[in-house]
Amino acid sequence: MNKIISFLLVVFLSASCTSSNSDDDEDDDKILLAPAKLGNQYGYTDKSGNIVIKPQFDWAWKFHEGLASIKLGNVWGYIDKTGEIAINLQFDYAGSFQEGLANIKLGGKYGYIDKSGKMVISPQFEDAGSFQEGLARIKVGDKWGYIDKSGKITIDPQFEDAGSFQEGLARIQLDGKYGFIDKNGNVVIKPQFMALGDTIENRAKEEGEVSGLTDEEKINVNAMIKAKARWLKRGHRGRMSERSPGQSFEGFETGLHRSAFLTDEQLAIEIEEAKKFSEEERKRQEEELKAKQEEEEAQWFQEGLARIRLGGKCGYIDKNGNVVIEPQFDYAWDFKEGLARIKLGGKYGYINKNGEIVINPQFEDAEDFKGGFARINLGNSRWVYIDKRGKMTVNRP
Repeated sequence: MNKIISFLLVVFLSASCTSSNSDDDEDDDKILLAPAKLGNQYGYTDKSGNIVIKPQFDWAWKFHEGLASIKLGNVWGYIDKTGEIAINLQFDYAGSFQEGLANIKLGGKYGYIDKSGKMVISPQFEDAGSFQEGLARIKVGDKWGYIDKSGKITIDPQFEDAGSFQEGLARIQLDGKYGFIDKNGNVVIKPQFMALGDTIENRAKEEGEVSGLTDEEKINVNAMIKAKARWLKRGHRGRMSERSPGQSFEGFETGLHRSAFLTDEQLAIEIEEAKKFSEEERKRQEEELKAKQEEEEAQWFQEGLARIRLGGKCGYIDKNGNVVIEPQFDYAWDFKEGLARIKLGGKYGYINKNGEIVINPQFEDAEDFKGGFARINLGNSRWVYIDKRGKMTVNRP
């Protein structure tokens, strides 16, 4: 039992430190809960690993604005932090609440509900994201645009891809390239970049390129690779240990002691397994991917800068589209409290907004600064905190 609680605590800390929306939960009566899987069902634990809401759901997401979406059978609904059903299970899919509204799927189309469960924007879109800064991205046909909270289209669907607004700008894709628009739909940074931000696909490519596959094989293995990428991105880095039988978190078994990506031989085996996926399993993974993307998609401009990738390296641009930190890092994250994580030569460090390395790349893993401290990994799953000078402390002050 102690091993289980320790595992849940590690995952809870990783989730709370890496989520872009963690402050929502902290403001919510200071009750911090994380979804956890015990056996075949999901419940919720507090930061000490104590079970607060007993496992009873087939799937569960984090709390946002006091409610969490859960799944029983083939339908989704919402619970409050006591575990009581707050919005009846009735949806094909249910996203997280953001700015008072949540995207839901009903009858094959996406719309929005309020926290009472009332349908405020009828299901009519092929896809839809969360509201951010008063607007939400929606898909009509095969193009993306934006709506306001009344459901009115404010920016016509015209983009191949689109992200949420952050600091007044949203990234969009045209002709395969990424740029940024303002809330009037004006292109303020022309599409010119191959990749922007911390996308799951980029993360996957960073850890291990999947090559030499036919289009059919890529489709078959796609869900599995992205699932591993998400698991990696949550902070586990593929190195969890001391698993008790039947214990896993958010659907991924622990104790794998393997990379989240595969050798060619392993990949061939995974491809054959992927071909055997049932439609229900594939649909479940797609739902998980969608929800995770919604949490991550808003992190483009942070503290006035956005990440770009050019020539296989990461750098930063300002809101005028000027490259202010030349692409030079193997990977890079958003700025938080004036510093950003970077990766060079397989090690993690930190830079300032001038692009200067202020804490040398030396760590096996690292997280963002929060309250003047960041959690870093020295290897062998040994996590400690550092301050902005790089000075270490075992416990966060």
